[in-house]
Amino acid sequence: MNRRSLLAIALAIFPIVALAADPRRDAMLSDYAAEARRLDAGFTDFSPQRGETLFRTAWNGGDARTSSCTGCHTANPRQAGRNAKTGRPIEPVAVSANPRRFTDKVEVEKHFLRDCKSVLGRECTALEKGDYITFMAGQ
Repeated sequence: MNRRSLLAIALAIFPIVALAADPRRDAMLSDYAAEARRLDAGFTDFSPQRGETLFRTAWNGGDARTSSCTGCHTANPRQAGRNAKTGRPIEPVAVSANPRRFTDKVEVEKHFLRDCKSVLGRECTALEKGDYITFMAGQ
């Protein structure tokens, strides 16, 4: 690859990277990493691929109306969604479309508690939360 191509790629990626960085989100991820490490000494890092799998998979065990995150957030996390139960509009979950996402720990925990129970039928683990946020920070 030549220098011009590398520069074009870097310039195309930079705005996404700049949007993804937020000290509050980073602190949350750090807390989730510490918890994941406490529960599994083999934990190394969060995975956007696992986060995407969590987001897109249809799960059994939760509410049939929300068997996957895409049931409310759509298959494209950059688009606005709609609550499958109430019809209430939902702002995009992707950080590129909604830079405020995953910056308020109280709100994040409230949504994970409610939504993980609705989708998975249980609470999400620290690993799942970190993977999900890592995926959405790259979207």
